[in-house]
Amino acid sequence: MNKCIFCEIVKGNAPSMKVYEDEFTLAFMDIAKDVDGHILVIPKVHCENILDCDCEALSKTMETVKKVSNHLTSECGYDGVDILNANGRAAGQTVPHFHMHIIPRQYKDGLGGAGEWPTFPGAKFDIET
Repeated sequence: MNKCIFCEIVKGNAPSMKVYEDEFTLAFMDIAKDVDGHILVIPKVHCENILDCDCEALSKTMETVKKVSNHLTSECGYDGVDILNANGRAAGQTVPHFHMHIIPRQYKDGLGGAGEWPTFPGAKFDIET
């Protein structure tokens, strides 16, 4: 079985740039270098994604997401944040440990805005089906 990189970060066996840590969660900078300020928030207990995450770990993770997001907007000069999450390979999840992405945003930052979600081809079935 492969080691979970996020569990290794929690144990201190892999490097990370920590942003926030408490008894239940860890927030650290994403190494993808895709956008400045990209932060990941994880529960310290291993769960693959939101579908198998217990309510306590999910709640504590979301509390940390809110705390870090509030800090970014009140203390770091950002105007808002995008909160992103993928669950399962089919949804684009690449690390099998539940995690939330926080992308700090500023007006006119060139990252897109309201209405610029992924392109969907249209539903195949009526919602009443």
